[in-house]
Amino acid sequence: MHPFAYTKPADTRSALVAGARGGRYIAGGTTLVDLMRETVERPGTLVDISGLPLRDVRTGERRELRIGALARMSDVAAHPRVRSAYPVVSQALELSASAQLRNMATIGGNIMQRTRCTYFRDVSAACNKRQRGSGCAALEGYNRSHAILGTSDACVATHPSDLAVALAALDTVVHLLGPDGERSLTLTEFLLRPGSTPDREHDLRPGELITALEIPPHPQPLRSGYLKVRDRQSYEFALTSAAVVLHITGGVIRDARVAAGGVGTVPWRLTAVERRLVGARPSDRLWAQAAAEASHGARPLRHNGFKTELLERTVERQLRTVGGTP
Repeated sequence: MHPFAYTKPADTRSALVAGARGGRYIAGGTTLVDLMRETVERPGTLVDISGLPLRDVRTGERRELRIGALARMSDVAAHPRVRSAYPVVSQALELSASAQLRNMATIGGNIMQRTRCTYFRDVSAACNKRQRGSGCAALEGYNRSHAILGTSDACVATHPSDLAVALAALDTVVHLLGPDGERSLTLTEFLLRPGSTPDREHDLRPGELITALEIPPHPQPLRSGYLKVRDRQSYEFALTSAAVVLHITGGVIRDARVAAGGVGTVPWRLTAVERRLVGARPSDRLWAQAAAEASHGARPLRHNGFKTELLERTVERQLRTVGGTP
């Protein structure tokens, strides 16, 4: 680990000043500290924001759910409003990591976590995400765990967050605060596909920090759930996952939101699946037909071609679990 300076601002304004000077924000530190140990990340200054008042979980006047960026994963997963209205979020959080990590890690840090690609974490390997222009060792290397959607010739690393998949399905908004004031982006705008600049993973301006995530109101009644498929039952990153959110009334699907993880360079909204679902009546045949659209546009690599069928099967299973059958 390389030497670094450390500061813990007493208020948000002081934190922004330190961030604008080039400091790296840290709260739970469950990702950044590991990367510093491995010398992947070498920040000159750490700005500890864990004391800032950004932990509230509350419902607004429009029934939107606002989650403070520094709320702990375990607290959000256990929150009564989250568990009752958005079980897909609670399930994604509880499947993300061990209880010890969930007690430390923050919601903002979770969506900011960097890829678990082994080539990214091996400083001797070529990695455009770590150093733009150095190449991508995964393209010709062992790439079983890598992405099949949203890839580019520069990067095929998957996004590691389970929570972000659930939040993407719910059209979550990211609230930011920086030297130039406040702004808001949808999560799918905030998380960037690699393209030719895989080292730029977020639409985050210098000195900005995440203050809250907001789940907008959705039509009721709302059914939702998260399914994660992995190599082992204990805490492991997803080979594929599916977040399904359905609004069904009068025996017809009025609204559908479906997102996948473990297969995309960002949490991947399955819009073709959603289009097939809306206006239809739940049935085993519908779930199978809709799930067949899940892998549209996939670009499998040498070792991860199995993810195409696995994704379709995962989506079908979760559609049936959440939507049921007549």
